[in-house]
Amino acid sequence: MPKTSPPPRAWQRMLSGRRLDLLDPSPLDIEIEDIARGLARVARWNGQTSGDHAFSVAEHSVVVEDLFYQLYPKASAEERMTALLHDASEYVIGDMISPFKAALGYDYRAFETRLDEAVNRRFGLTAPTPSRLKKQIKRCDVICAWFEATQIAGFTVEEADQFFITPPDGLHVTIDPAPVVAAERLFLKRFAELDAAL
Repeated sequence: MPKTSPPPRAWQRMLSGRRLDLLDPSPLDIEIEDIARGLARVARWNGQTSGDHAFSVAEHSVVVEDLFYQLYPKASAEERMTALLHDASEYVIGDMISPFKAALGYDYRAFETRLDEAVNRRFGLTAPTPSRLKKQIKRCDVICAWFEATQIAGFTVEEADQFFITPPDGLHVTIDPAPVVAAERLFLKRFAELDAAL
């Protein structure tokens, strides 16, 4: 009888000591400190930005939550937490630019969705994210991308207007890439504030 090789390892060990099964993620293996650490080390725009530091997904997440609150001031703490955690799966899979995600297709999206739902369950949020809320958060995400594009990624306003959502009049944020440790702290601080309000 021929020897069969063991299946490839499908889990990742986190610094917390948790082992997250990437194919079947359990909410019990998800820790906010692991998410914050991972997101603070993942660069938006594949690192193709100006400045001394990459703009991390951790910082991006905080800005998106801020934009979400500015645009939807009646949002609940749960909805705001969902906005903060909208890219949480990227602590494991990284931040792939949208054109690459499209090229990978459905399997990648399904994988990302399973991780997103496990994160939501871990923190007591609705899983899957309701469609209306998902659309609102996506709007803020794409507006944030406009600010990032024009402030640190080399796009002109005209180019950004073609690819992203132009911010409504009066809405402004400053994109200020921070060192990794500061980005991690910023994300954890915002998480703690929202968690206390749940």
